[in-house]
Amino acid sequence: MPHPRPAARQLWPFAGFYFCYFSFVGVTSPYWGLYLASLGLTPWAIAVLASMPSLARVTAPGFWGWLADRHGQRRRLVRLTTSLAALSFAGLFLDSRFAWLFAVLALAHFFWAAPLPLVDASVLSRTADSPGAYSRVRLWGSIGFVVMSLLVGYLLEFMPMAQLPWVVLATLLGLAAFAWRLPDTPSPPVRHSQQPFMATLRQPVMRRVYLVTVLMAVAHGPYYAFYSIGLKAHGWQASQIGWLWTLGVLAEITAFWWMPRILARVSLAQLLRFGLLMAVLRFAVMAVWPDVSIAMVAMQLLHAFTFATHHTATLGLIHQTAPPEHQAKSQGLYWVLGYGLGGGIGGLAAGALWPHGQMLAAFGLSCAAALLGWLCALRWPTSAQQAHAMPSASPSRRVPS
Repeated sequence: MPHPRPAARQLWPFAGFYFCYFSFVGVTSPYWGLYLASLGLTPWAIAVLASMPSLARVTAPGFWGWLADRHGQRRRLVRLTTSLAALSFAGLFLDSRFAWLFAVLALAHFFWAAPLPLVDASVLSRTADSPGAYSRVRLWGSIGFVVMSLLVGYLLEFMPMAQLPWVVLATLLGLAAFAWRLPDTPSPPVRHSQQPFMATLRQPVMRRVYLVTVLMAVAHGPYYAFYSIGLKAHGWQASQIGWLWTLGVLAEITAFWWMPRILARVSLAQLLRFGLLMAVLRFAVMAVWPDVSIAMVAMQLLHAFTFATHHTATLGLIHQTAPPEHQAKSQGLYWVLGYGLGGGIGGLAAGALWPHGQMLAAFGLSCAAALLGWLCALRWPTSAQQAHAMPSASPSRRVPS
C-alpha cells in the first residue's frame, strides 16, 4: 500500500541529509587532492591527508554505533557529530601547515564518519513496510554528489583553489542543519547473540569475502587520493575532471538500477570475480593512458563493475552467510576493512609510490591489488557458488565514489 503522506513528509529531512552528506564527498573526492597540492605539500603528505576519510572509518563508525546502541540516542548523536564536524573543519582556516591540517582533518573526519550508519538505520526502520522508499530517499545522496562535483568543477575555472574549503564547509553546515530537522527514531532493542561472532568470522566464505574486500579497497585507494592530481598533470581541466567523476557515479547508479535482473542470471561469486577482473583492466588502462580521452571515459564507465557489482556481491555474500544476530557486526566489519583499512593502505602506498612514477606507479599498484583479489576469488567455497538472491539492490546502497 502507498506510504502514508505524513511519513513521506518526515522522510524529506533525511533526503536533505543524504544530499548534503554526499555533496561533501562530491566536492572532496575530485578536488581535495588538488587543493592540498596547491598548498605545496609533498605527495606523501597529500596521501596522508587524502586518506583521512578512510582511516576515520576504521574506528569512528564502531565507536559511535556502540554508543548509539548503548544509549539509544541516534538523533542526538547525529546532531552532535554533524555539528562538531563542521566546527572542527572550520579550524582549517587558522593554519595551512601539515601538522595542523592533520589534526583538524582527523578530528573533523572522526565526527563526519559517525552519522551515516545511524541515519541509514533510522531510514531503514521507517521504510521497513514500504518497499522502495529507502531507495528513493537515499538516491538524493547520488544527486548531491553529481550536482556538486559538476558545479565545483566549473567554479574552479574562475574561482581560486584557495576558496575550496569554504565550499566544503558549506556542505557540512548544510548537513548539520538537516540533522537538526531529522525526526526521532527509537533504536530497536539489542538482540543477544546465539553463537560467538568469531564462529561466523571463521567461516571460509566470510574470510574470503573480507580478504577480497581489503584488496579491492587497496586497489581503489590511489584512485580516491591521486586520480584528479594525475589527470591535472596530464592537462585535464577541473570541469573535465568533474565530469569524469560524475560519469563514474552515473555508471554506478545504472548498475544498481539493473542489479535485480543481473542477479537473476549470475551468482554473487561470479559477480564478485567479474568486478575484480574489470578493476584489473580499469586501473591498468589508467596507469598507461591517462592522457587518452576515450580511454579515461571508458574506464570511468567500468566503475559500474569495480564498485557497484563488487559492493552488491560482497553485501549479498555477507548477508547470506552471517546469522541474524551478527548481521550488523558483519556488515560493519565490511566497512571498516574495506572503506577504512584497505582504502587507507592504498592511499598511503600511492603517496609513497607517486614520486617514482606518478600514475603509472600508483595505478600499477591498483592493478596488482585487483589481480591478487581476482586470483583469491577464483577458488570460491562451493556454497557461495549457488548464491543468487540478496536484499533489494538499488542506487541507494552506495558510498563516497
